[in-house]
Amino acid sequence: MSILSYNGSAMVAMKGKNCVAIATDKRFGIQAQTVSMDFPKVFQMGPHLFIGLPGLATDTQTVMEKLRFRKNLYELKENRTIAPKVFSSLVSNMLYEKRFGPFFVEPVIAGLDSKTGEPYVCNMDLIGCPNEPEDFVVGGTASAQLYGMCEALWEPDLGPEDLFETISQALINAFDRDAISGWGATVYIIEKDKITTKELKTRMD
Repeated sequence: MSILSYNGSAMVAMKGKNCVAIATDKRFGIQAQTVSMDFPKVFQMGPHLFIGLPGLATDTQTVMEKLRFRKNLYELKENRTIAPKVFSSLVSNMLYEKRFGPFFVEPVIAGLDSKTGEPYVCNMDLIGCPNEPEDFVVGGTASAQLYGMCEALWEPDLGPEDLFETISQALINAFDRDAISGWGATVYIIEKDKITTKELKTRMD
């Protein structure tokens, strides 16, 4: 068994029209044993910027702290908020520095460019190789199921409401077929003027 699937997770980020969404499950488990159902895996890193860190739970927390430190340092030096594309380079660099003893996380980044309002999604492997597609990115133990659901449901230029519906259905139906992720979900819809957080009730078995 891969160490990345020790705690279990499911995560997806999707582009819409002038908006972007990121969704995650809430389970924290040790292999097949569920320990808690409110484990945070997605963190806000800026006014329009979120990062999800599926993988080993201890590294999720370590990497989040290190990234927050580096992001704050960047913003103090540059005297401006970090852009999503710059932030993904920062994450990629940090992971690649540790490539011989990597952090066991596969980041999923979602954000809006503060100047252009352009939606941005990106994911990486555990040594920081970035992937920046035009539609969606997935991560965690349910990623195979998520690819299938997202390919079937995603359409270009979805509005915030439709994007919420699409990402929620994709995530819920994907992690229902993965035994070590699920147990509730959280969805973040990022728009130019607001961020909406929604909690989803799902199967708890």
